[in-house]
Amino acid sequence: MNTFDKTDLRILNALQQNGRLSNVELAERVALSPSPCLRRLKQLEDSGVIERYSAQLSPNKIGLGLQAYIRVTLAKNKEIRAAFELAVRDWEEVLSCFAMTGETDYILHAFFVDMDDFSHFILDTLLSRTGVLDAKSSFVLKEIKHTTSLPLKHILDN
Repeated sequence: MNTFDKTDLRILNALQQNGRLSNVELAERVALSPSPCLRRLKQLEDSGVIERYSAQLSPNKIGLGLQAYIRVTLAKNKEIRAAFELAVRDWEEVLSCFAMTGETDYILHAFFVDMDDFSHFILDTLLSRTGVLDAKSSFVLKEIKHTTSLPLKHILDN
């Protein structure tokens, strides 16, 4: 793990809240002059701590009103798992896919236009894959909390 100081953490926190801050704005927020701030930012990017910058879209405003978590069970076969993991990367409806411990093999987090769109995905894409034994879905009724900001307080606690 990288070694961070309080200034690095202030930079990371500020950018997690607004990745479009100019270097001057960022420097002001973290109490640095622009040149040292830019140097630190470049180090955080070069080390891979900052992986990328992106825009977060509102699903509802772009017509994606149905959000689902899909628990997938596969046949116990290494080749089937590898093929599934490769295929899921191409399914644009799926934002996240996690291999899990417990009662399910994978959890997919996906967005759909509506129930017809979801049904098409489940029947024609997911369940038609070789080795998919079961898929159970849960739909989001209400979003209580959503953030992409990772907690950082543990870094200085060590």
